[in-house]
Amino acid sequence: MPFERPTLSELVARSERDIEANMPGSEPLLAQGVLPALLRAHAGTAFGLYGFLDVLRADILPDTADAAELARHASIWGIARKPATAAIGAATITGTNGTVVPAATALVRSDGTAYRTTAVATIAGGTATLTLTADIAGAAANAAGGVKLRFVSPIGGVSGEALVVAGSGSAGGLAGGTETESDASLLARLLARIQSPPQGGALADYLTWALEVPGVTRAWVSPGELGLGTVTLRFAMDGRPNPIPLPADVATVAAHIETVRPVTAQVTVVAPIALPIDFQVRIVPATPAVQAAVEAELRDLVARDSAVAGTVLLSRMREAISVAAGETDNQLVAPTANVVASVGQLPIFGSIAWVP
Repeated sequence: MPFERPTLSELVARSERDIEANMPGSEPLLAQGVLPALLRAHAGTAFGLYGFLDVLRADILPDTADAAELARHASIWGIARKPATAAIGAATITGTNGTVVPAATALVRSDGTAYRTTAVATIAGGTATLTLTADIAGAAANAAGGVKLRFVSPIGGVSGEALVVAGSGSAGGLAGGTETESDASLLARLLARIQSPPQGGALADYLTWALEVPGVTRAWVSPGELGLGTVTLRFAMDGRPNPIPLPADVATVAAHIETVRPVTAQVTVVAPIALPIDFQVRIVPATPAVQAAVEAELRDLVARDSAVAGTVLLSRMREAISVAAGETDNQLVAPTANVVASVGQLPIFGSIAWVP
């Protein structure tokens, strides 16, 4: 039955009624008496105990538990919260041929975000490519292609700036930085584990295993796609501007699957093929704020509704535009039909153009 915590005033009133009922013919609650003070102290104690019971009631089940207790529930089932990951990528430098940039050389972005080289780089032909990783984990360290970085300690023979390589990350630049797994994501994985217990390599097992890897948010399994006894696994990383995983991400997931898959299974882990959806929208009022709201709704829709070899409905696109904050009228000029992905394709948000 539902638990309702009484208020302090309700507890005081209950105590007053109890005392009056048990002391008929007297006036036990006179203002100068000792009983009013005692009953208020008792009500305060009871109020605190009810509060503790309320916390216990919430924490006893994972879907209502706070963050710490949710993590404890998950740990009992062998599930750990996925940690934040650091952005990786590359940047180019120019300088004198033969100049060496050591590993662990520090560079910073204009906002102070720090990165370090992960390997030695030597300038040849006037240029060199640095492989970089962010000093801190999280999405804040992601950077678009073309962003400038500077060396913390200048190196003789090297220009003072490095230019982040466009295309080195999932959307160009430094990418892969993700935040610590949210409570909602952890709860979803825990409930999936409880409701779909391991079955030695069933479809749900591969989804569970893929989602254990930091940064992976969705996965799809295609049994028999490459022949009898084969399993093809594709996944997405929605914490990035472009959810299509990098080759390094595919290698990481494949290595993890290799440790848990049935010994007889032939598993292939691949990145989905991006199927960008390019929107053309006429919006009223055509203000920057409304345009930003429409774009946010469409991005959210594509992330929610897209699936490998799935369909994003035109009606859902129109609905997403209509619910945007501040929108009063709209026309979806493109697409003009449902977006249907073929085998291996994943619809993603491509671009949006505003039609006057």
